[in-house]
Amino acid sequence: MSGGRGGGGGGAAKMESVALVAPVTALEFAGDVLLAGTGPEVAAFRLSGGGPAAAAGRRSVLREASVQGLRAEPGPGPAGGAVVRVAAFGGRWLAVLAVRRGGPGGGARLAACGGGAARELGARVWEARWAAGGRLALALGGGAVALYEWRGGGRWLRRASCGGAGALRCAALAGTGWARLALAAGTAAGPVVVWRAAAAAGPRRRLLGHRGAVLALCYAAPRGLLASASEDRSVRLWAVGELGGDGEDSCLLVCYGHGARVAAVALRGPRPVSAGEDGACLEWGGGGGVRRARRGHRGALRALALRPAGACLATGGDDGGVRLWRPRRAAPDAAPAPPAAAAALGAPGRPRAVLLAGPRRVLALGEAGGLAAYEAAAGRWVPVLSPAAAAGPRGVLAAVPLPGAAEALCALASGDGHLLLFALGRPGAAAGLRLFEGAVRGLGWAPCPGLAPDAAAAAALLASGPDGEMLWLDVAHRPGQAPRVQLRGRYLLPPCKQRWHTCAAFLPQGGLLVCGDRRGSLLLFPCSSSPGLAVESTGIADGGTNPVGEDSGSESEPSCLSRKGALPLEAPLSVLFGLHGKTGVTSVTCHGGYIYSTGRDGCYRQLRLQGQQLEVLRKHRPCKRLQWIEELRFTPDGDLLVLGFHADNFVVWSSRTGENLHCIPCGGGHRSWSYCSSPSAEAFAFVKSGDVMLYRCEAEPREQQVLLASLHGREIACVRHLGAVEVPGHAALNILVTGSEDTTACVLALSERSRAAVPLAQLSDHISSVRALALASPAGPSDEGLSALLFSAGGRAQMECYRLLCAGDPASKSAVTCQVVHVASHRLDEHWERKKHRHKLVKMDPETRYMSLSVVPGTSSEQLPTPWKFLAAACSDGSVRVFGLLEAARKLVLVAESFHHQRCVLKVEAFLHTQAGEERRHLLCSAATDGSVAFWDITSPIADATDALHQEEGEMQPLALGAPLLTVVAHSCGVNSLHVRKTPEGQYLVASGSDDGSIHVCLLEVALDGDEAAAGTRLRILERTARLCAHAAHVTGIRVLRPDLLLSASVDQRLTLWHRGPGGLDVVSTTFFHVPDLAELDCWEVAEAGGELRYYCVLCGQGLEMLHGVAPPELPPPEAPQ
Repeated sequence: MSGGRGGGGGGAAKMESVALVAPVTALEFAGDVLLAGTGPEVAAFRLSGGGPAAAAGRRSVLREASVQGLRAEPGPGPAGGAVVRVAAFGGRWLAVLAVRRGGPGGGARLAACGGGAARELGARVWEARWAAGGRLALALGGGAVALYEWRGGGRWLRRASCGGAGALRCAALAGTGWARLALAAGTAAGPVVVWRAAAAAGPRRRLLGHRGAVLALCYAAPRGLLASASEDRSVRLWAVGELGGDGEDSCLLVCYGHGARVAAVALRGPRPVSAGEDGACLEWGGGGGVRRARRGHRGALRALALRPAGACLATGGDDGGVRLWRPRRAAPDAAPAPPAAAAALGAPGRPRAVLLAGPRRVLALGEAGGLAAYEAAAGRWVPVLSPAAAAGPRGVLAAVPLPGAAEALCALASGDGHLLLFALGRPGAAAGLRLFEGAVRGLGWAPCPGLAPDAAAAAALLASGPDGEMLWLDVAHRPGQAPRVQLRGRYLLPPCKQRWHTCAAFLPQGGLLVCGDRRGSLLLFPCSSSPGLAVESTGIADGGTNPVGEDSGSESEPSCLSRKGALPLEAPLSVLFGLHGKTGVTSVTCHGGYIYSTGRDGCYRQLRLQGQQLEVLRKHRPCKRLQWIEELRFTPDGDLLVLGFHADNFVVWSSRTGENLHCIPCGGGHRSWSYCSSPSAEAFAFVKSGDVMLYRCEAEPREQQVLLASLHGREIACVRHLGAVEVPGHAALNILVTGSEDTTACVLALSERSRAAVPLAQLSDHISSVRALALASPAGPSDEGLSALLFSAGGRAQMECYRLLCAGDPASKSAVTCQVVHVASHRLDEHWERKKHRHKLVKMDPETRYMSLSVVPGTSSEQLPTPWKFLAAACSDGSVRVFGLLEAARKLVLVAESFHHQRCVLKVEAFLHTQAGEERRHLLCSAATDGSVAFWDITSPIADATDALHQEEGEMQPLALGAPLLTVVAHSCGVNSLHVRKTPEGQYLVASGSDDGSIHVCLLEVALDGDEAAAGTRLRILERTARLCAHAAHVTGIRVLRPDLLLSASVDQRLTLWHRGPGGLDVVSTTFFHVPDLAELDCWEVAEAGGELRYYCVLCGQGLEMLHGVAPPELPPPEAPQ
């Protein structure tokens, strides 16, 4: 921090970092502790203790550089009170840490060594290695090798330079003494050069082969192997012997498999392991092929570390996440891991449908109608029902396991409306009845809470027949006897072409049934608590175990047909028609008080029950690779597993780790298939090539553990502060919303105590980047938490609106819960999507982007009583647009626009003018790439739009905004930041920052001309102040904190406080922050207990950082020069 003005104001205004989320650029194992370099900080994770790894400490190490490398001193590590020293370096800075046990919870404690402060060495440090006597050998920029004594004040012991090496990009050191110290350096041109420090006249060897810059090196001295990774997407393995020797060099492996530059490489025995910017960590086999691929990060990988003992692997990257990979089982080094393969079971006959009755039992229904079971323990097929006793060629099969026993209850429906119920272990004791006059279209078991006193032996069966009729049957299993059947309800599905149900679930609230149909609709039916009707059935109850044969039963009496008329045919209470498109709903699940539905559209919906109506809260696409989602499974440890299909592969995808737990080639989901999982094993069966194929694996611990959660895979483009949540037993948590170039927005909790962020909700409705956010009607902390409307917008002219509700929850892992309700969406080309023959037309400006959003304040008042909220948007096509939102009707409508700027509009800011005795005026400020700032009066367009929306019931043609009241040329190029603040005198300070590094501030006065009935708005500039070259790069964030205090941030990574006085803008203080490529900032004020005012700001770009500082006192104006 450096002060720009004299006096005591600079020290009081010091801004300090309180939380940081940055790309992970370095990883290192130090015994049973994993260290991660994230920005200038080092985070520690404890690996021992008999449980999963856990965060153990965090410390800021370097001052103005990110940690690019961590090197632990060889030794046993911090166990039993031992201390291990770790060198941390980045840029021109070097620091040494001591890692010892004894931190909070028995974890690691990080402390500084050698005087405590990081040292600036004057040259870039590419690599560090511990040498004899506890000194450090360093590879420096310019091809220099040095021996450094870091203790005391720090001094150079030896130093040598090698000419002719070229521009370096990475290095690897070998040897512990100066005489044996050797360096391998990767160059920007592609060769790897090797030389010895004691004879550094020129490179001793050059390893040629890479066609791009070499980004990472790893040397294994015992084997004499050197691995190199390059931006040409290749990894090479070299046999070099002793690194500084004169032996022959040979390239053993050339490995291609990454889809982008390879950023890190390590050696596991004789095989390389690499991490690339494609987000993949690849382990290579002896032939140069991929032996194992590990994926899960949301962005590019930057760091990789292997644990010498235990074969653990750690990865980190641009998403700010750290993941630990524990191998499941050892595999031969030379053999790549085979893909998931299914074995043919040799099913009798030609199977038409397959069903898993547990992970070790497969049921196959033949084309002729016979039913057979495959017992995995015995490895053979057993006939269950003969074709004559089964369902015929159009049968439908469903089974449900019975709790507490290795038994399953089966239902087999035929094409003529008959139903056969039996326990799989005793098919001779079966119950038969006739349900419909025609074929049974849909059949499935549904979990039903509180079915019967003997709940372990009862289940609910739903069957759909002709004309959309659906029956609810209670089936009670009786050992040794035929199942008892009771008709509980009749329901009528809405008319459609494919009129049968596909899935159903009884709601925990009781009295309601939700089901999905083949048309993609979601339906809510009432469930009567009446006893229902007992249904007579025929069959065999001899207690035998022989399969049912041709003479095992007689024709079922139409008892259900004759008696079901006594129950009313219930119509749905709520219908969400075509919710999942025309391809059908695949599953309905109840969890945590919400309803989740999945479909073949690749999305799942989260719903809630409002009275007796279904309300969609949000649509979520968990994995963009899945075109078909079959089911959601919530695990006890809090993970969400998504079952679905990607191309012709069946996939089980983990939402927590972002990886495929299983990926099984099966030919696609259109064929008959079944999946079953249990605590002991998982199985997937499908029909292919006239046979039943079975993939089965034993349950194993998860290979991947998330140590630091991932936020965004690409740059964070915008951020907004929602508020703070107080949770008993926790520090105050700041709730932020971020939008990114990776097409997602994220709601997260940022803690000052842990200095880390915890994602609460991810919004993935955008199809392009999220460039702008705005909050409307934010409510302060209350008993119900924080509530606000969130607008997000970005590429492809897409805008989304959500209602957020965040509340403290001490029982949850994050201590905060976040409920997201999707309110409305808007796209400028929606009318285009509805046009016929649009492939013959030319689409105008398909790449319009929203650059900035601002909510128009005070639109509901006595003068303008309306439920509509209005929003202004800056657009890349040169327009300023105003939208209206009616939350109750979930409508977002374009109401007005203007193309005055004729070039890309970068920023908009709306503000409200109120004056005693005067009419309220809604004003808008817009800034474009030509450096101009325009001021608009949008009061009349908003009033006219409100009337038109009321008359046209939410539909209207956009109005014209008219001409701006005033245009000011504030900068010579694009305006990247803009803010308006009202002064106590009723005037307005308008501050802007530009691409040329300048800051412009003008003082604006608003006056009304004419009488009150037809008053016109007049703007007058009272004062203009400019500071040229205020920053060395683009000014992408600016805020007016007080009339005399401004805050600006720039891509030069400087956060500057300015004092505004009669003489212009003077620097109060400057703070270095650790977010490269700054995109935006947001600020807020917090009143401390003693009445002191504290300013907070959050910055986003390649990471996220929150800083705070105490407001400086009112500074006296500078004296006029003599």
